[in-house]
Amino acid sequence: MVNLSFSPEDAVLVLEDGQVYVGEPYGALGKTTGEIVFATGMTGYQETLTDPSYDRQIVVQTFPHIGDTGVNHEDPESKRIWVAGYVVREPSPVVSNWRADGSLDDDLKREGIVGISRIDTRKLVRHLRSAGVMRAGVFSGDELSDGKGGVKSVDELLDVVKATPQMQGLSLYDEVSTKEAYTVEPCGDFEGKKPLFTVAAIDLGIKGMTPHRMAERGCRVHVLPSTTTFEQIEALNPDGVFFSNGPGDPGEADAIVALLRQVLDAGHPFFGICFGNQILGRALGFGTYKLKFGHRGINQPVMDLTTGKVEVTAHNHGFAVDAPKGEPVAAPYENGKYGRVRVSHVDLNDDVVEGLQCLDIPAFSVQYHPEAAAGPHDAAYLFDRFVDLMKSSKEGK
Repeated sequence: MVNLSFSPEDAVLVLEDGQVYVGEPYGALGKTTGEIVFATGMTGYQETLTDPSYDRQIVVQTFPHIGDTGVNHEDPESKRIWVAGYVVREPSPVVSNWRADGSLDDDLKREGIVGISRIDTRKLVRHLRSAGVMRAGVFSGDELSDGKGGVKSVDELLDVVKATPQMQGLSLYDEVSTKEAYTVEPCGDFEGKKPLFTVAAIDLGIKGMTPHRMAERGCRVHVLPSTTTFEQIEALNPDGVFFSNGPGDPGEADAIVALLRQVLDAGHPFFGICFGNQILGRALGFGTYKLKFGHRGINQPVMDLTTGKVEVTAHNHGFAVDAPKGEPVAAPYENGKYGRVRVSHVDLNDDVVEGLQCLDIPAFSVQYHPEAAAGPHDAAYLFDRFVDLMKSSKEGK
């Protein structure tokens, strides 16, 4: 363990393997613990902070300068900041953007997000890439004080970190899901017009831009709580069903897997992203596993194996589907009940499965975030695929 001196005015980051980083407080003072992960995006920090998939995670920004453009009321992907803690190298001393309503530092303080700045984030990220993501804690203010004018020992702080639950084994989608259903009406060119399709979207940690992307294509989207029953989905008479992104271990989502199997059995066109991809994998009979350090950022190269096209995509996942790449295989669940399935997308950095396509039932999914908030729009065609799938199903093709 590294022995470092620090004062009550500092902020201290402690990893569960004993590494210690001393920096300055950023955001709120206090204590926070969670799984520490890193995001590689050069922009989009406001969307990252408000992505519910980061529930109970301390996020490290690999890009060194954060906060330049401040914060505004248009870019958040949900109604609150979800990250457990925030780690940056150089917070911007000024806000410089015509859309800004305030500073990131003030936003973090207002929402009680404990952070640390001015540490060597490059060293930290290189360590997480080799050792893997792990539990960590950020301590500052009174949580660093021993109450006697000094500071707590690293061993005391480490005990707090090690008491934090592991991400593997955690079920978190109910924690972040909406408690009340709401509807997103068609917008853009379709605003005020009769919806082309009705989508039942199960919120497992949905980002605001996702139903918006469907609404832009003429869909009326009913965003539903994670506790929604199949009968409640059926009552909407949907043309398609969507399962969103979300946090936690997909291996602890038996109830959602069972719900999706009811959806597939009924023949509804299905589209899932991120956590929804993992749920489709499980529903088809495949396993899931935890990645060493995951994919988080807006610059991940993925190949669409159905077209050979390479797209740059936005990611946020620490788990993946364990499915065979190559030729289509019979979905393992109940001796091939759901027919043939193939891996449709792979990550070009590490060959991780990034998408599934069912060939005998109307269902597909991807592991990344095609709503691209923040991020490139290379994957926007996936929403068009979903619309085409609903159209074909409606026409009986």
